[in-house]
Amino acid sequence: MIKRPLHLSHDFLAEVLDASAVAVDATMGNGNDTAFLAQHAKKVYAFDVQEQALKSTKERLEKQAISNAQLILDGHQNLDKYVSEPIRAAIFNLGYLPSADKTVITKPDTTLVAIEKILERLEIGGRLAIMIYYGHEGGDMEKDAVLEFISALDQKEFATMLYKPLNQIHQPPFLVMIEKLR
Repeated sequence: MIKRPLHLSHDFLAEVLDASAVAVDATMGNGNDTAFLAQHAKKVYAFDVQEQALKSTKERLEKQAISNAQLILDGHQNLDKYVSEPIRAAIFNLGYLPSADKTVITKPDTTLVAIEKILERLEIGGRLAIMIYYGHEGGDMEKDAVLEFISALDQKEFATMLYKPLNQIHQPPFLVMIEKLR
C-alpha cells in the first residue's frame, strides 16, 4: 500500500535518527511528531504558540513515559533562542491545530524564518520534513511561499523532494522532504 505523506515523513526522519540525535518539532500540535521524534532521538525541542498544544503534548508524553522532549511555548521562528546544538532531524505540520482555534495558523513569514534557521543548523545528512496542510484561509499563501523557498535552495547543498497525492479532491496535505548534502 502507498504510504500517506505523514507516514512517509516519519520513515524519512527515522532513517537518520539515533540515540545521539537532536530533533526539532517546529509545530507541536497534539504531540504526535514530538512523541515519534523523542522515541528515536536523544533530545527533542518542540515549539507551539498555543497553551493547548503544550498541554496535549505533555499529557501524551507522560502517558508514554517520554522525558527527553523540551516543550516550548514560543513561535518556531525563535528556535535559535533555545537550540544551540546541531539538528539531525526536524518536522513541520503547517496549518492549524486540529480541534483548536482554526484562526490560529502558521504564517509564511515566521515559517520561512524557522525553515531557514533549521537548515542553517542541520547536520550534513540531516533531514527536514514539512507537511503542508493548505485547505484553509491563508494556506495557499504559505504553501506557495514554502515551495518557492525550497525550490530556490542550492542543489549542491540540499536534495529536495515533493510527495503528494495526485487524484484526491479538495486540497490534500503533501510532504516536502529536504536532506542537507554539505
